[in-house]
This record gives sequence, C-alpha cells and structure tokens, in this order.
Amino acid sequence: MTTKPPLRIGLLGAGLIGREHATLVLKHPGTVLVALADPSPEAVGYAASLGVPHYASYLEMLDKEALDAVIVALPNALHVEAGLACVERQLPMLMEKPIAENVAAAMRLVDAAEAAGVPMLVGHHRRHSPDIREARRAVQAGELGDIVAVNGMWLVKKQDRYFDAAWRRQPGGGPMLINLIHDIDCLRYMCGDIESVQAIASSQARGFAVEDTAAVIFRFTSGALGTFMMSDVVPSPFTYDVTSGQALYFHHEPENCYYIGGRKGTLALPMMHLWGHETADGDWRDRTVRRGLQPVFSSAYVNQLENFIAVARREAEPVVPGRDAMQTLAVTLAVDRAAREGRPVPVAELFAET
Repeated sequence: MTTKPPLRIGLLGAGLIGREHATLVLKHPGTVLVALADPSPEAVGYAASLGVPHYASYLEMLDKEALDAVIVALPNALHVEAGLACVERQLPMLMEKPIAENVAAAMRLVDAAEAAGVPMLVGHHRRHSPDIREARRAVQAGELGDIVAVNGMWLVKKQDRYFDAAWRRQPGGGPMLINLIHDIDCLRYMCGDIESVQAIASSQARGFAVEDTAAVIFRFTSGALGTFMMSDVVPSPFTYDVTSGQALYFHHEPENCYYIGGRKGTLALPMMHLWGHETADGDWRDRTVRRGLQPVFSSAYVNQLENFIAVARREAEPVVPGRDAMQTLAVTLAVDRAAREGRPVPVAELFAET
C-alpha cells in the first residue's frame, strides 16, 4: 500500500481565520503549508515563526511556489479576484465564506471554476460538524415528519474594541452579513432552501450606523416557516459556536440554539434532544418524551480540511460547493435588504439582478 504525499497548500491571508487555517494545516499529517501571502507587515514575522516563505503578492506566490491547492482567507472584497487567479492556474481552493460580496460576483467565480473543472470548497465549516449532519439526516429520513416551524438564536456581547475598526461601525459590518450567514447556511443545509425573508433591525443599543440587533422571518420552499433572533449586545451562551463546542477559541456551554419542529417531533440542537409524544396519535394533552440523537463528536474544522484534501485530489465532492454557497449568500443579502427596505424579499430577486 502506497502512502500519498501530503497536499502542498498555499495560504492567502494571515488574519484571524487565516492563522486558524495555518495551524490546522501544520498539524494535519496529510498537508504541508508551503507559503503564505499577505501584504501586512505583521505577516512577515508570522510567516517566519511558521518557517514558511512570505509573499506580499499572492499572484507572485501562486506563480513561484509548487502548490497542489490554495486556501483563500483574504478580505471578502478580494475573494473573487483571488479565486479567479486560482482557476486560471488550475489550483483547487478552499474559499472562506462568504464566497463573494454579491451574487453577481459569486456567479462569475462559480461559473469560471465549473467551466475550468477546478474544484472549490467554500468554508461554511459548520456543515462538517456531526450534530449538523445528524440533524440533516434525521430531517431527510422523516424522523421529525414534515417540517413546519424552525427557530434559532445568535445572542452574544461583542467587546467594545471589536468596533475600533471603522468598517465594523458601518452598514455591512454588522452581525447580519458577518455572523448570520453561518446560521443561514446551517438552516438551509438541515431544512432545505429558503424562498423569501422578512426582517427588522435596530441600532439602538450602540447607536452605530450598523445594526446590533435583528429579527428575521424565513419562508422555506417546503412551506415551513422560520424565525431567528440575533444581537451582538446580549450576553448569553445561545450561539452555535458556544453551544456546540466546535469553536477554536470560545468556551463551551452545553445548550441549544436551533429548534426544528415537524409533525412528528421537535429536534433541539446541538444537544440533539428529539422531543415527541409516546404514541403517533398523541397530542398536547399527552406527555412528551425525549430521546437523544448522539453522533460521535469530531472537529468541524478538521473534517473540513479532510474534505478539502479529498476534493483537491478529485477523490470526493465538496460538502459546500460554490453554487450552494452562492445561494446562502443570496439569502443573507435578502435579509439585509428586507431590513433596510421594510418589505418581504424573495431570494430569487437577488438572482434576477445578475
């Protein structure tokens, strides 16, 4: 039996998420970090601490280094430009979320990658978590019956210095487009596509131009309805990163933050409590019982990297392909538009404008 050589990976971007990717790549026996590209002065010392070459220009890195694949962890506005550079060089990529700034740009990248046959995995890492995957399985297997109602929460208190960066105090820098996209992707993956959205937002707590709190209503294509409450000024454990134990740098507090209600029962996760009546004809007068769905825990980030290795080697399909990630982006942008314009927004409206 032959052992495959490790996948030679180049990293674009050495910010917070880029450094997390670097740590994961360096630890994994199936990968080697070849070089990183980031124009910031801090990145020079960081690359030296890792013992890898540093490039100010990612184009120079892509052309000079012998790479098998690339992780793109650059600012959102640079995702499509960098992705197209990878497509041109036939380099498989793990593209951090969001895939692009808008649907038109995302479509440009997705179409180019598909036409060139270049694999792309988008970094919605929660889809690689066993609890999310088990919830999807249970829904698709009919264990909850027809899905009727979905509910979720993302309630945290961000530190004041988080907003020292001016862009985080302006439209586009709030929790809708930075944080909610993760939850939208989870809801879509578990419960199916979202057809339209409504939303209201408030900036009352901090007084910035960007929202700090929002309430969202989803209509799924199945006919199910969903609600979601989010705020970055509320101390709580009710956020998936904390409740799941999947975050790389948050404390774990076992709680639930997603609820999926069907005609047969309700699944609360990530604790994976499945509630229902003792008999199929039970109703609200009868006792409800709880059973647990208990998938074996594993790291979503490690699972994502392993999927990327297989995708880059053309041995597996991406768990989050580019076209699917583009749909998540469209729903998120529809939420932002619904809050700004005070009206229901069909997700198809975002695609009609491309």
